[in-house]
Amino acid sequence: MSGTETGEQPTKRTLRRDFLAVRSGLTGDDTRGAAVLLAERALELAELAEARTVAAYVSVGSEPGTRVLLDTLHARGTRVLLPVLLPDNDLDWAAYDGEGSLVRVRHQGKIELLEPSGPRLGPEAVLAADTVLLPGLAVDERGVRLGRGGGSYDRVLARLELSGADPALVVLLYDSEVVARIPAEAHDLPVHAVVTPSGVRRFR
Repeated sequence: MSGTETGEQPTKRTLRRDFLAVRSGLTGDDTRGAAVLLAERALELAELAEARTVAAYVSVGSEPGTRVLLDTLHARGTRVLLPVLLPDNDLDWAAYDGEGSLVRVRHQGKIELLEPSGPRLGPEAVLAADTVLLPGLAVDERGVRLGRGGGSYDRVLARLELSGADPALVVLLYDSEVVARIPAEAHDLPVHAVVTPSGVRRFR
Protein backbone atom coordinates (compact mmCIF):
# COMPACT_ATOMS: atom_id res chain seq x y z
CA MET A 1 0.00 0.00 0.00
CA SER A 2 1.09 3.57 -0.61
CA GLY A 3 3.14 5.07 2.21
CA THR A 4 4.64 1.82 3.39
CA GLU A 5 7.80 2.23 1.28
CA THR A 6 9.01 5.03 3.55
CA GLY A 7 7.90 3.32 6.72
CA GLU A 8 5.19 5.93 7.27
CA GLN A 9 1.75 4.99 8.48
CA PRO A 10 -0.59 5.19 5.46
CA THR A 11 -3.53 7.52 5.98
CA LYS A 12 -7.13 6.40 5.60
CA ARG A 13 -7.43 8.53 2.47
CA THR A 14 -4.41 6.83 0.90
CA LEU A 15 -5.69 3.40 1.87
CA ARG A 16 -9.11 4.12 0.39
CA ARG A 17 -7.53 5.22 -2.88
CA ASP A 18 -5.41 2.08 -3.06
CA PHE A 19 -8.19 -0.38 -2.24
CA LEU A 20 -10.55 1.31 -4.71
CA ALA A 21 -7.87 1.12 -7.40
CA VAL A 22 -7.57 -2.64 -6.92
CA ARG A 23 -11.35 -3.07 -7.05
CA SER A 24 -11.55 -1.04 -10.26
CA GLY A 25 -9.36 -3.66 -11.93
CA LEU A 26 -11.78 -6.50 -11.22
CA THR A 27 -13.74 -7.99 -14.11
CA GLY A 28 -17.44 -8.81 -14.14
CA ASP A 29 -16.58 -12.50 -13.86
CA ASP A 30 -14.42 -11.73 -10.82
CA THR A 31 -17.21 -9.93 -9.00
CA ARG A 32 -19.95 -12.40 -9.94
CA GLY A 33 -17.90 -15.37 -8.81
CA ALA A 34 -17.00 -13.66 -5.54
CA ALA A 35 -20.66 -12.77 -4.88
CA VAL A 36 -21.73 -16.42 -5.04
CA LEU A 37 -18.93 -17.50 -2.69
CA LEU A 38 -19.64 -14.61 -0.32
CA ALA A 39 -23.29 -15.61 -0.07
CA GLU A 40 -22.35 -19.23 0.65
CA ARG A 41 -19.91 -18.22 3.38
CA ALA A 42 -22.20 -15.61 4.92
CA LEU A 43 -25.16 -17.96 5.07
CA GLU A 44 -23.07 -20.32 7.20
CA LEU A 45 -22.94 -17.66 9.93
CA ALA A 46 -25.16 -18.36 12.92
CA GLU A 47 -25.68 -14.59 13.13
CA LEU A 48 -27.51 -14.71 9.80
CA ALA A 49 -29.11 -18.14 10.16
CA GLU A 50 -30.77 -17.13 13.42
CA ALA A 51 -31.51 -13.47 12.63
CA ARG A 52 -35.10 -12.36 12.28
CA THR A 53 -34.09 -8.96 10.89
CA VAL A 54 -30.91 -8.18 8.96
CA ALA A 55 -29.87 -4.67 7.96
CA ALA A 56 -27.89 -4.96 4.74
CA TYR A 57 -27.11 -2.96 1.60
CA VAL A 58 -27.16 -3.32 -2.17
CA SER A 59 -23.66 -3.57 -3.61
CA VAL A 60 -22.77 -1.35 -6.55
CA GLY A 61 -19.98 -1.44 -9.11
CA SER A 62 -17.06 -3.61 -8.05
CA GLU A 63 -18.08 -3.88 -4.39
CA PRO A 64 -18.26 -7.43 -3.03
CA GLY A 65 -21.66 -8.50 -4.32
CA THR A 66 -24.64 -8.75 -2.00
CA ARG A 67 -27.54 -9.46 -4.36
CA VAL A 68 -27.35 -13.26 -4.12
CA LEU A 69 -27.23 -12.99 -0.34
CA LEU A 70 -30.15 -10.55 -0.17
CA ASP A 71 -32.33 -12.74 -2.34
CA THR A 72 -31.52 -15.87 -0.33
CA LEU A 73 -32.27 -14.17 2.98
CA HIS A 74 -35.53 -12.76 1.63
CA ALA A 75 -36.57 -16.13 0.18
CA ARG A 76 -36.15 -17.89 3.51
CA GLY A 77 -38.29 -15.36 5.34
CA THR A 78 -35.68 -13.13 6.96
CA ARG A 79 -36.75 -9.51 7.18
CA VAL A 80 -34.13 -7.53 5.26
CA LEU A 81 -33.76 -3.78 5.72
CA LEU A 82 -31.93 -1.75 3.07
CA PRO A 83 -30.65 1.82 3.33
CA VAL A 84 -32.01 4.93 1.68
CA LEU A 85 -29.45 7.74 1.52
CA LEU A 86 -30.70 11.03 2.95
CA PRO A 87 -29.50 14.49 1.84
CA ASP A 88 -27.34 14.86 4.97
CA ASN A 89 -25.68 11.44 4.33
CA ASP A 90 -27.62 9.76 7.14
CA LEU A 91 -29.54 6.59 6.30
CA ASP A 92 -33.25 5.87 6.32
CA TRP A 93 -34.37 2.25 5.89
CA ALA A 94 -37.02 0.27 4.01
CA ALA A 95 -37.80 -3.43 3.72
CA TYR A 96 -36.49 -5.46 0.79
CA ASP A 97 -39.31 -7.21 -1.05
CA GLY A 98 -37.32 -8.90 -3.79
CA GLU A 99 -35.45 -7.77 -6.89
CA GLY A 100 -38.40 -5.87 -8.34
CA SER A 101 -38.59 -3.67 -5.26
CA LEU A 102 -35.32 -1.85 -6.01
CA VAL A 103 -35.14 1.46 -7.87
CA ARG A 104 -32.12 3.32 -9.27
CA VAL A 105 -31.50 6.62 -7.55
CA ARG A 106 -28.82 9.15 -8.51
CA HIS A 107 -27.97 11.39 -5.58
CA GLN A 108 -26.33 14.70 -6.40
CA GLY A 109 -22.57 14.33 -6.63
CA LYS A 110 -22.66 10.61 -5.86
CA ILE A 111 -22.74 7.33 -7.74
CA GLU A 112 -26.08 5.82 -8.74
CA LEU A 113 -27.48 3.60 -6.00
CA LEU A 114 -30.12 0.88 -5.89
CA GLU A 115 -32.55 1.62 -3.08
CA PRO A 116 -35.73 -0.06 -1.82
CA SER A 117 -38.96 1.46 -3.09
CA GLY A 118 -41.13 0.55 -0.09
CA PRO A 119 -42.32 2.75 2.78
CA ARG A 120 -39.57 4.56 4.67
CA LEU A 121 -39.20 3.27 8.22
CA GLY A 122 -36.94 5.99 9.63
CA PRO A 123 -33.27 6.03 10.66
CA GLU A 124 -34.11 4.27 13.93
CA ALA A 125 -35.39 1.17 12.12
CA VAL A 126 -31.86 -0.25 12.12
CA LEU A 127 -32.14 -0.67 15.90
CA ALA A 128 -34.40 -3.69 15.28
CA ALA A 129 -31.70 -5.59 13.37
CA ASP A 130 -30.17 -8.71 14.88
CA THR A 131 -27.30 -8.48 12.39
CA VAL A 132 -25.96 -5.51 10.44
CA LEU A 133 -24.02 -6.14 7.24
CA LEU A 134 -21.62 -3.27 6.66
CA PRO A 135 -19.95 -2.15 3.45
CA GLY A 136 -16.26 -1.39 3.67
CA LEU A 137 -12.95 -1.30 1.86
CA ALA A 138 -10.87 -3.25 4.37
CA VAL A 139 -10.71 -4.60 7.91
CA ASP A 140 -7.70 -5.24 10.12
CA GLU A 141 -6.79 -7.98 12.59
CA ARG A 142 -8.54 -6.08 15.41
CA GLY A 143 -11.80 -5.81 13.48
CA VAL A 144 -11.32 -2.12 12.66
CA ARG A 145 -13.22 -1.39 9.43
CA LEU A 146 -12.17 1.08 6.76
CA GLY A 147 -15.25 2.67 5.20
CA ARG A 148 -15.53 4.91 2.17
CA GLY A 149 -15.35 8.05 4.26
CA GLY A 150 -18.85 9.41 3.69
CA GLY A 151 -19.82 9.02 7.34
CA SER A 152 -23.20 7.33 6.76
CA TYR A 153 -22.30 4.15 8.58
CA ASP A 154 -20.46 6.03 11.32
CA ARG A 155 -23.87 7.52 12.12
CA VAL A 156 -25.53 4.12 12.01
CA LEU A 157 -22.95 2.62 14.37
CA ALA A 158 -23.17 5.61 16.72
CA ARG A 159 -26.97 5.24 16.76
CA LEU A 160 -26.68 1.56 17.64
CA GLU A 161 -24.19 2.23 20.40
CA LEU A 162 -26.17 5.11 21.88
CA SER A 163 -29.36 3.05 21.99
CA GLY A 164 -27.69 0.09 23.67
CA ALA A 165 -28.55 -2.16 20.72
CA ASP A 166 -25.94 -4.86 20.20
CA PRO A 167 -26.42 -6.52 16.81
CA ALA A 168 -23.73 -8.63 15.22
CA LEU A 169 -21.63 -6.38 12.96
CA VAL A 170 -20.36 -8.15 9.85
CA VAL A 171 -18.35 -6.67 6.96
CA LEU A 172 -18.22 -8.26 3.49
CA LEU A 173 -14.87 -8.00 1.68
CA TYR A 174 -12.52 -9.57 -0.82
CA ASP A 175 -9.72 -11.74 0.60
CA SER A 176 -7.00 -9.18 -0.12
CA GLU A 177 -8.84 -6.55 1.94
CA VAL A 178 -8.18 -8.24 5.30
CA VAL A 179 -4.98 -6.50 6.42
CA ALA A 180 -2.72 -6.23 9.46
CA ARG A 181 -3.51 -2.68 10.57
CA ILE A 182 -5.77 0.26 9.70
CA PRO A 183 -5.46 3.64 11.44
CA ALA A 184 -8.17 3.74 14.11
CA GLU A 185 -9.98 6.65 15.71
CA ALA A 186 -11.68 6.76 19.09
CA HIS A 187 -15.16 6.44 17.59
CA ASP A 188 -14.35 3.42 15.42
CA LEU A 189 -16.47 0.47 16.52
CA PRO A 190 -14.85 -2.90 15.68
CA VAL A 191 -16.89 -5.43 13.74
CA HIS A 192 -17.55 -8.92 15.03
CA ALA A 193 -16.68 -10.76 11.82
CA VAL A 194 -15.55 -10.42 8.23
CA VAL A 195 -16.81 -12.63 5.42
CA THR A 196 -14.65 -13.09 2.32
CA PRO A 197 -14.97 -15.55 -0.57
CA SER A 198 -12.54 -17.89 1.22
CA GLY A 199 -14.22 -17.90 4.61
CA VAL A 200 -15.13 -16.16 7.86
CA ARG A 201 -12.90 -14.54 10.48
CA ARG A 202 -14.21 -13.45 13.88
CA PHE A 203 -12.77 -10.65 15.99
CA ARG A 204 -14.81 -10.27 19.20
